Amino acid sequence: MIKKVLILDAGPIINLSLNGLLEIFKKISQKGITIAITNYVYQEVVDRPSHIPRFELGALKIKDLIEKGVIKFATDSGLAQQEIESETQRFLRIVNSSIKSDNHFIEIVSPAEMSCLAVSHLFNKKRIENIIAIDERTTRVLFEKPKNLRDLMSNKLHRNVTLNTKELENMGQFRFIRSSELVYVAIKKGFIKINDKHALEALLYATKFKGCAISWEEIEQLKKL
Repeated sequence: MIKKVLILDAGPIINLSLNGLLEIFKKISQKGITIAITNYVYQEVVDRPSHIPRFELGALKIKDLIEKGVIKFATDSGLAQQEIESETQRFLRIVNSSIKSDNHFIEIVSPAEMSCLAVSHLFNKKRIENIIAIDERTTRVLFEKPKNLRDLMSNKLHRNVTLNTKELENMGQFRFIRSSELVYVAIKKGFIKINDKHALEALLYATKFKGCAISWEEIEQLKKL
Protein backbone atom coordinates (compact mmCIF):
# COMPACT_ATOMS: atom_id res chain seq x y z
CA MET A 1 0.00 0.00 0.00
CA ILE A 2 1.31 3.43 -1.00
CA LYS A 3 1.63 5.82 1.94
CA LYS A 4 3.94 8.60 0.74
CA VAL A 5 5.01 9.68 -2.73
CA LEU A 6 7.89 11.84 -3.92
CA ILE A 7 6.97 13.11 -7.40
CA LEU A 8 10.02 14.08 -9.45
CA ASP A 9 10.17 16.77 -12.09
CA ALA A 10 13.09 16.54 -14.52
CA GLY A 11 15.17 19.27 -12.84
CA PRO A 12 15.97 17.54 -9.53
CA ILE A 13 16.76 14.24 -11.28
CA ILE A 14 19.21 15.95 -13.63
CA ASN A 15 20.64 18.05 -10.80
CA LEU A 16 21.39 15.09 -8.56
CA SER A 17 22.72 13.11 -11.53
CA LEU A 18 25.17 15.86 -12.50
CA ASN A 19 26.31 16.11 -8.89
CA GLY A 20 26.77 12.36 -8.48
CA LEU A 21 23.98 12.14 -5.90
CA LEU A 22 21.52 9.70 -7.47
CA GLU A 23 22.17 7.39 -4.51
CA ILE A 24 19.80 9.63 -2.54
CA PHE A 25 16.86 8.22 -4.48
CA LYS A 26 17.84 4.68 -3.53
CA LYS A 27 17.92 5.65 0.15
CA ILE A 28 14.54 7.34 -0.07
CA SER A 29 13.02 4.32 -1.80
CA GLN A 30 14.44 2.01 0.88
CA LYS A 31 12.53 4.03 3.49
CA GLY A 32 9.26 2.95 1.87
CA ILE A 33 8.59 6.20 0.02
CA THR A 34 7.36 5.74 -3.54
CA ILE A 35 9.28 7.83 -6.08
CA ALA A 36 7.19 8.61 -9.14
CA ILE A 37 7.74 10.20 -12.54
CA THR A 38 5.56 10.77 -15.58
CA ASN A 39 6.12 9.96 -19.25
CA TYR A 40 6.87 13.64 -19.90
CA VAL A 41 9.61 13.64 -17.28
CA TYR A 42 11.03 10.39 -18.67
CA GLN A 43 11.36 12.04 -22.06
CA GLU A 44 13.40 14.86 -20.52
CA VAL A 45 15.72 12.75 -18.36
CA VAL A 46 16.18 9.61 -20.49
CA ASP A 47 14.85 9.82 -24.05
CA ARG A 48 16.28 13.18 -25.12
CA PRO A 49 19.66 13.11 -23.30
CA SER A 50 20.29 9.55 -24.52
CA HIS A 51 21.02 11.05 -27.95
CA ILE A 52 23.43 13.70 -26.65
CA PRO A 53 26.93 12.32 -25.95
CA ARG A 54 27.54 14.82 -23.16
CA PHE A 55 24.49 13.62 -21.21
CA GLU A 56 24.19 9.99 -22.34
CA LEU A 57 25.91 8.48 -19.28
CA GLY A 58 23.62 10.33 -16.89
CA ALA A 59 20.59 9.19 -18.85
CA LEU A 60 21.75 5.57 -18.62
CA LYS A 61 22.20 5.84 -14.84
CA ILE A 62 18.71 7.30 -14.46
CA LYS A 63 17.26 4.61 -16.73
CA ASP A 64 18.93 1.98 -14.56
CA LEU A 65 17.18 3.35 -11.45
CA ILE A 66 13.86 3.12 -13.27
CA GLU A 67 14.50 -0.41 -14.50
CA LYS A 68 15.40 -1.46 -10.94
CA GLY A 69 12.17 0.01 -9.59
CA VAL A 70 13.81 2.71 -7.48
CA ILE A 71 11.98 5.31 -9.55
CA LYS A 72 8.57 4.23 -10.83
CA PHE A 73 6.09 5.57 -13.33
CA ALA A 74 3.03 7.13 -11.74
CA THR A 75 0.91 4.59 -13.59
CA ASP A 76 2.60 1.85 -11.54
CA SER A 77 1.03 3.43 -8.46
CA GLY A 78 -2.57 3.02 -9.53
CA LEU A 79 -3.04 6.15 -11.64
CA ALA A 80 -4.47 5.85 -15.14
CA GLN A 81 -2.42 7.36 -17.97
CA GLN A 82 -5.57 8.83 -19.50
CA GLU A 83 -6.32 10.66 -16.24
CA ILE A 84 -2.76 11.96 -15.97
CA GLU A 85 -2.80 13.22 -19.54
CA SER A 86 -6.21 14.84 -19.16
CA GLU A 87 -5.21 16.69 -15.99
CA THR A 88 -1.84 17.66 -17.48
CA GLN A 89 -3.50 19.32 -20.45
CA ARG A 90 -6.04 21.03 -18.18
CA PHE A 91 -3.29 22.44 -15.98
CA LEU A 92 -1.30 23.56 -19.02
CA ARG A 93 -4.29 25.42 -20.38
CA ILE A 94 -5.03 27.14 -17.06
CA VAL A 95 -1.46 28.11 -16.19
CA ASN A 96 -0.39 29.20 -19.67
CA SER A 97 -3.42 31.47 -19.89
CA SER A 98 -2.87 33.04 -16.48
CA ILE A 99 -0.28 35.67 -17.43
CA LYS A 100 -0.79 38.16 -20.22
CA SER A 101 1.34 40.92 -21.69
CA ASP A 102 0.31 43.22 -24.55
CA ASN A 103 -2.89 41.17 -24.95
CA HIS A 104 -0.91 37.96 -25.50
CA PHE A 105 -0.75 35.01 -23.15
CA ILE A 106 2.75 33.98 -22.06
CA GLU A 107 3.59 30.28 -21.91
CA ILE A 108 5.43 29.91 -18.62
CA VAL A 109 5.37 26.18 -17.88
CA SER A 110 6.16 22.90 -19.65
CA PRO A 111 4.13 19.69 -19.97
CA ALA A 112 6.61 17.88 -17.68
CA GLU A 113 6.07 20.34 -14.83
CA MET A 114 2.29 20.27 -15.23
CA SER A 115 2.26 16.47 -15.39
CA CYS A 116 3.84 16.46 -11.92
CA LEU A 117 1.06 18.73 -10.65
CA ALA A 118 -1.50 16.50 -12.35
CA VAL A 119 -0.12 13.42 -10.59
CA SER A 120 -0.04 15.25 -7.25
CA HIS A 121 -3.66 16.31 -7.76
CA LEU A 122 -4.71 12.73 -8.49
CA PHE A 123 -2.86 11.41 -5.44
CA ASN A 124 -4.51 14.10 -3.33
CA LYS A 125 -7.90 12.87 -4.48
CA LYS A 126 -6.90 9.42 -3.23
CA ARG A 127 -5.73 11.01 0.05
CA ILE A 128 -2.16 9.82 -0.53
CA GLU A 129 0.46 12.13 0.98
CA ASN A 130 2.82 13.50 -1.66
CA ILE A 131 5.32 16.23 -2.43
CA ILE A 132 6.69 17.49 -5.76
CA ALA A 133 10.45 17.85 -6.24
CA ILE A 134 10.90 20.74 -8.65
CA ASP A 135 13.73 23.22 -9.11
CA GLU A 136 11.97 25.57 -11.52
CA ARG A 137 11.03 28.77 -9.70
CA THR A 138 8.07 29.70 -11.90
CA THR A 139 5.81 26.79 -10.95
CA ARG A 140 6.55 27.06 -7.24
CA VAL A 141 6.02 30.81 -7.06
CA LEU A 142 2.87 30.55 -9.16
CA PHE A 143 1.17 28.45 -6.49
CA GLU A 144 2.91 29.71 -3.36
CA LYS A 145 3.07 33.46 -4.04
CA PRO A 146 1.40 34.23 -7.39
CA LYS A 147 1.66 38.00 -7.03
CA ASN A 148 5.44 37.63 -6.75
CA LEU A 149 5.44 35.86 -10.11
CA ARG A 150 3.71 38.81 -11.72
CA ASP A 151 6.48 41.08 -10.47
CA LEU A 152 9.18 38.62 -11.55
CA MET A 153 7.77 38.33 -15.06
CA SER A 154 7.31 42.08 -15.33
CA ASN A 155 10.94 42.68 -14.39
CA LYS A 156 12.15 39.93 -16.72
CA LEU A 157 10.18 41.19 -19.72
CA HIS A 158 10.62 44.89 -18.87
CA ARG A 159 6.93 45.53 -19.35
CA ASN A 160 3.71 45.28 -17.40
CA VAL A 161 1.97 41.93 -17.16
CA THR A 162 -1.43 40.97 -15.80
CA LEU A 163 -2.10 37.87 -13.72
CA ASN A 164 -5.39 36.01 -13.48
CA THR A 165 -5.43 33.83 -10.37
CA LYS A 166 -9.11 32.88 -10.41
CA GLU A 167 -8.69 29.46 -12.04
CA LEU A 168 -5.35 28.87 -10.34
CA GLU A 169 -7.05 29.04 -6.95
CA ASN A 170 -9.31 26.15 -7.95
CA MET A 171 -6.46 23.84 -8.96
CA GLY A 172 -5.78 22.67 -5.43
CA GLN A 173 -2.93 22.78 -2.94
CA PHE A 174 0.55 21.48 -3.71
CA ARG A 175 3.70 20.87 -1.67
CA PHE A 176 7.12 21.49 -3.20
CA ILE A 177 10.72 20.63 -2.38
CA ARG A 178 13.90 21.58 -4.25
CA SER A 179 17.10 19.67 -4.97
CA SER A 180 18.92 21.68 -2.31
CA GLU A 181 16.34 20.74 0.29
CA LEU A 182 16.39 17.09 -0.79
CA VAL A 183 20.16 17.07 -0.26
CA TYR A 184 19.79 18.80 3.10
CA VAL A 185 17.23 16.22 4.28
CA ALA A 186 19.43 13.40 2.94
CA ILE A 187 22.34 14.65 5.04
CA LYS A 188 20.23 15.07 8.18
CA LYS A 189 18.77 11.57 7.72
CA GLY A 190 22.23 10.10 7.25
CA PHE A 191 21.69 9.15 3.59
CA ILE A 192 24.85 11.08 2.76
CA LYS A 193 27.83 10.77 5.08
CA ILE A 194 29.89 13.94 5.44
CA ASN A 195 32.96 14.43 7.58
CA ASP A 196 34.10 17.89 6.57
CA LYS A 197 32.22 20.82 8.12
CA HIS A 198 32.24 22.57 4.73
CA ALA A 199 30.63 19.63 2.90
CA LEU A 200 27.04 20.75 3.52
CA GLU A 201 27.80 24.19 2.12
CA ALA A 202 29.58 22.66 -0.89
CA LEU A 203 26.67 20.33 -1.65
CA LEU A 204 24.09 23.11 -1.41
CA TYR A 205 26.16 25.34 -3.69
CA ALA A 206 26.55 22.44 -6.12
CA THR A 207 22.77 22.07 -6.46
CA LYS A 208 22.43 25.81 -7.04
CA PHE A 209 25.08 25.81 -9.76
CA LYS A 210 23.37 22.88 -11.49
CA GLY A 211 20.05 24.69 -11.81
CA CYS A 212 18.22 24.74 -8.48
CA ALA A 213 16.47 28.09 -7.98
CA ILE A 214 17.68 28.83 -4.46
CA SER A 215 19.08 32.12 -3.23
CA TRP A 216 22.34 32.64 -1.35
CA GLU A 217 20.26 33.76 1.64
CA GLU A 218 18.24 30.53 1.60
CA ILE A 219 21.44 28.49 1.52
CA GLU A 220 22.72 30.38 4.55
CA GLN A 221 19.44 29.64 6.35
CA LEU A 222 19.73 25.91 5.62
CA LYS A 223 23.30 25.89 6.91
CA LYS A 224 22.10 27.31 10.25
CA LEU A 225 19.28 24.81 10.79
